[in-house]
Amino acid sequence: QVQVVESGGGLVQAGGSLRLSCTADGLSFDDYTMAWFRQAPGKEREGISCIPSSASNGRTYYADSVKGRFTVSRDNAKNTLYLQMNSLKPEDTAMYYCAAKSSYYCYVTWSRPSQFGYWGQGTQVTVSS
Repeated sequence: QVQVVESGGGLVQAGGSLRLSCTADGLSFDDYTMAWFRQAPGKEREGISCIPSSASNGRTYYADSVKGRFTVSRDNAKNTLYLQMNSLKPEDTAMYYCAAKSSYYCYVTWSRPSQFGYWGQGTQVTVSS
């Protein structure tokens, strides 16, 4: 059974940093493309970053809203995905979700939640001004 669990959220002041983690068990982590999404109250779920499987040389993607501030990475030995978030802004406040799909690549459609079959329960990030 696949289990995806996020951690690392919390309350931080604007300009601060957080690192989110996501462990994914029950799947062949190396072969899966992983992504981070977020959803603020009253808004649609937004794709913020996608990292392809380690079996490919595919491209890593970022949403324009986080480019240059957030960095995604993966540690296949630990079945863990990370999101380093720097220079946080109040508008980054949201529930952050980790997602996995059985694909080697993100593809240009990566930001569509329907592309991903496995999801965690989310971790809350709140940025105060």
